[in-house]
Amino acid sequence: MKALLLIGGLGTRLRPLTEAVPKQLIPIAGKPVLYHVFDLLPPNVEEAVLAMGYRAADIEEYVRAHPPPFPTRAVVESTPLGSGGAMRFAGEGMSDPFYLLNTDVVAQVELSDIRAVHARRRPWGVMALTEVEDTRPYGVAALDGDRIVRFVEKPQPADAPSHWANAGVAIWSRRVLEAIPSGRPLSFEQEVVPKILDRGVYGYRMTGFWEDAGTPTRLLHAQRLLFDGGRAQSPGLPAGAHGSARVCCDASARVDGVEFGDYVTVGADAQIAGGARIADSVLMSGVRVGKGVTITRSIVGPGARIADGSTVADRVLGADASV
Repeated sequence: MKALLLIGGLGTRLRPLTEAVPKQLIPIAGKPVLYHVFDLLPPNVEEAVLAMGYRAADIEEYVRAHPPPFPTRAVVESTPLGSGGAMRFAGEGMSDPFYLLNTDVVAQVELSDIRAVHARRRPWGVMALTEVEDTRPYGVAALDGDRIVRFVEKPQPADAPSHWANAGVAIWSRRVLEAIPSGRPLSFEQEVVPKILDRGVYGYRMTGFWEDAGTPTRLLHAQRLLFDGGRAQSPGLPAGAHGSARVCCDASARVDGVEFGDYVTVGADAQIAGGARIADSVLMSGVRVGKGVTITRSIVGPGARIADGSTVADRVLGADASV
């Protein structure tokens, strides 16, 4: 099987950071969000097709420098096409069936289990579903057994047919690509899925963790889920630091005398002066943190500078910012 990965959106809810860095390359639990999505794919996947738009060159460059354990191919749209338009534009040569993954979600789910449902039912598609309290940000499914009989995009709570939301992980028959109108932007979830339910679309109810990492609060929550779920990359307290061991710190970072709380990622060539205290945060490559600084619940963009004695809490700092 091949996989189609949707790498879209401007990341407006993570600005100013995403004015310079695509959200899929923000590191959490030791590696970019995109690579936590790669982890869901089986290593023998034939090809992962990256359907990209905003800052595609940055993502292509990073993937070339850090290749995943399977072939990848980039398809870049010149104008935003939405999820459906991107699927149609990038879907040439897809396997039948194929994996479809959104790349701004962090999840604990076995694609082999979803594939088993597809093999048993032979439907047009199987969508992973996660149970949510607030239905407003998501597409929501009504189920008859495990068959999806109604699908509503972003319903108000009073209008939601259930609390089972589209998790952004699915397997689809290649026939679904032919059902997508070509040549114009459109939402797959809103304009296509409701029209093909009679062809057979099933839901797979997830039991593992899930988060939409599209806002600062959710991104940091996704990082906590990855640490707690054993999915962080090489966690451990770096030499010369003290405090919690649940830290992912690049080996090139200088952090002697720093106190760490839980759930921290520190990027390459970062320099954090002694007496600093860091918890529940992401510090990207090349940051410079002065003496006695406290950083909590924040995302600090590459090359940012934080002066001695400063306190940074509940903030997103863009690339090369100064505080």
